[in-house]
Amino acid sequence: MVRWLGLPGPRGAGPDARDGVDIRSSGHRNLIRGRRSVPRGRGGNGVHKVTKRVVFIAISVLVVAGMTLPLTGGAGPIASASGAPCGTLPLGSTHYQHVIWVWMENQSESDIIGSNQAPYINRLAGTDGPTGACGLATNYHNISHPSLPNYIAATSGLPLGSLSVFDGDCNPSRSCSTTAPSIFGQGESWKAYEESMPKDCDRGNSGFYAVRHDPPPYYRTLAFCKPHRAVRHGPKISFDVPYYGGPSAGLAYDLRTNSLPAFSFVTPNRIDDMHDGTIADGDTWLSNNLPVIFNSSEYQAGQVVVFVTWDEGEGGSSDDCATNATDKGCSVATIVASPSTHAGVPSGVLFNHYSLLLTTEQLLGLRPLGQAASVNTNSMLSAFNL
Repeated sequence: MVRWLGLPGPRGAGPDARDGVDIRSSGHRNLIRGRRSVPRGRGGNGVHKVTKRVVFIAISVLVVAGMTLPLTGGAGPIASASGAPCGTLPLGSTHYQHVIWVWMENQSESDIIGSNQAPYINRLAGTDGPTGACGLATNYHNISHPSLPNYIAATSGLPLGSLSVFDGDCNPSRSCSTTAPSIFGQGESWKAYEESMPKDCDRGNSGFYAVRHDPPPYYRTLAFCKPHRAVRHGPKISFDVPYYGGPSAGLAYDLRTNSLPAFSFVTPNRIDDMHDGTIADGDTWLSNNLPVIFNSSEYQAGQVVVFVTWDEGEGGSSDDCATNATDKGCSVATIVASPSTHAGVPSGVLFNHYSLLLTTEQLLGLRPLGQAASVNTNSMLSAFNL
């Protein structure tokens, strides 16, 4: 029986309205998850990948055929923020097929860790002891400043010298975009879930939605950001979607129907990600939304890894941050949550957004992109028992 997992709506607004794709057959679930035997080695060579074309055609065929399953129940209560999301399974009992990134905004590690405005984050980080805690990377770095270069670096592996085109936090255009490959287009199933985005793959700012916090529109060769048909006469499909998608779309829907993609990029809106809101605003959002993931059947079965990080720190002077351990603006908090991650055990290994990309590609059996393949980029697998 499918359990309802409800997500709270954004502050001051109702859920985003969006027509969803209701496709929950076992065949589709295997495709959309990118199910396969995943090695824990660095490169993921020899791993069978589900091609984009097969996934997209399967989605269109199933939607056109109307293969749906009745929903059971309505909007239930938000999952409790209590409980222990980490350290519940040995590594050998896990089979990680899904990676979720949650990106927050503009706070240095020292502003978050130990802050009385962030009790939930600090409990996850283990600053209050191992109860309810996960893993904390205590030497984790953004790549540069301002926001957009970090979003692009983390999802493409582009080096610092190739990020200057994004330094103005510009909206996507011919001159503010890239043809570089990204983790969104490596062959696995993916979605970006964007809070307060009014329509799929929106390329302009609107209300509390900032397109510079939504990387897919900046990749010119990426298929299925802008909605279009996978097959002739099929429905238009986008994988860059509003976070709150109504009763038949969005992250909560994909969790409760076991149709989570292999890679998920989650961006709260400008209030809830702390960009324009307070640290307390962001802590409240995470305390309401992360337990929905942790209480899902796929997470509890040892199939999902969650990373919570911040795009960049503040209060420093350097724009060269990937290995800068002295500049306050180059250090951000990063929390790793999985059933096999040891509760309350931190790591002081030097990590950065390229490490996040590498680790995700390792978990999903994908080839490391750009700086993720560098010998200077450390994987997070061992440190957090993934």
